[in-house]
Amino acid sequence: MVQPLGYLKESASQTAGPYVHIGCTPNFTGIHGVYDHDLGSGSLVNEQTRGERITIRGRVIDGAGTALRDALVEIWQADADGFYNSPSETRGKADPNFFGWARCPGDMETGEFVFETIKPGRVPFRDGRLMAPHVNFWIVARGINLGLNTRMYFSDETQANAEDPILARIEHKVRVPTLVGKRDGDTVTFDIYLQGENETIFFDI
Repeated sequence: MVQPLGYLKESASQTAGPYVHIGCTPNFTGIHGVYDHDLGSGSLVNEQTRGERITIRGRVIDGAGTALRDALVEIWQADADGFYNSPSETRGKADPNFFGWARCPGDMETGEFVFETIKPGRVPFRDGRLMAPHVNFWIVARGINLGLNTRMYFSDETQANAEDPILARIEHKVRVPTLVGKRDGDTVTFDIYLQGENETIFFDI
């Protein structure tokens, strides 16, 4: 039986802010007593975590070149051996001392987000080819109707980046650098541009 067209209408989309921090990071906003700590806050590692320790720093920058001060950024990534801390991981056992996911609100003055993690191992693409080491990002903020997904690759992985099947699918190669974090020692800087000349590539997933 055919349903009438007005039976199930799509709900209107709304932006994530300004209440996203209240719901996702109440302690960060000064609302204490709801949770002992904000879910996903803090480091992805502990003293027993395997792998090379790195710090990821960056900002979410709008079309006018201004860092957003109310962005919320989440990352997820493989461990040092290329396994995800997920029930759907069937290739092997992930490092039990690596959480694999974290959430960080941008600093309310500078807009900077910071993650303490490890450099991920290479993960196979669905056809078996190895992808370059990368970290997945999800970004929400006031004015963004749908969360934005992107990736950060590493500037010290030139050969692996050249072999990566996802990067190979990008038609305009001049935009590939928007997905590459700049490595300096144990710090990787990755600024995410929402619009403009340096607009970051976002993925429809």
